[in-house]
Amino acid sequence: MGMVMVRCPQTGRAIPTGIKIDRDSFRRRPVFYSRTHCPTCQIDHTWFAQDAWVHEAGRVERRAAEDSHMERV
Repeated sequence: MGMVMVRCPQTGRAIPTGIKIDRDSFRRRPVFYSRTHCPTCQIDHTWFAQDAWVHEAGRVERRAAEDSHMERV
C-alpha cells in the first residue's frame, strides 16, 4: 500500500494526494482526473492519473540500496 503522488507544477516537488492504494490497483483504475491541495504553494492542482505514481517507501528504499550495491560491484 502506498500514497498516490503528483508533481507540483509550480515547484516541481512531489506532493501527496491523500489517496492510499497499491500499485496494481492504481494501474487497473480507469483514466480519471482529480484535484489536490498543494502544501507547498497553497493552491489546488488538477491532475490526471497518467501523471501520478504510487510511492511505497520500502520499495524505494530497497531500490536505492540495490542501486548502491550495483555501483560498488
